Amino acid sequence: MALDEKECSRCPEGTVLKDGKCVMPEVTFANLIFSLSSSALYHLGEIKDPVTGKQTKDLTLAKHSIDTLKMLQEKTKGNLDGDEAELIENILHDLRLRYVKAKE
Repeated sequence: MALDEKECSRCPEGTVLKDGKCVMPEVTFANLIFSLSSSALYHLGEIKDPVTGKQTKDLTLAKHSIDTLKMLQEKTKGNLDGDEAELIENILHDLRLRYVKAKE
């Protein structure tokens, strides 16, 4: 059953509505990858700071997030299902392209 926006907006940022309660999202490999990807995008200056609304760029921290994702890909090789392996590969490819563009 899908939740409408009104129901989801009752929860504080970073939590989701489940069984009528605001809880942290489920711990999954995909959520970890999305979290690290969001961190990289933030440091690439592509996501605004949720508090200040400003965009800042820190390529050193962006590269660290990308390198962390690459390390996870290498350490989990052979242990991921097809969707997980494709997810991390696609996100790494996208972040690397964005990183090169940001360095220009």
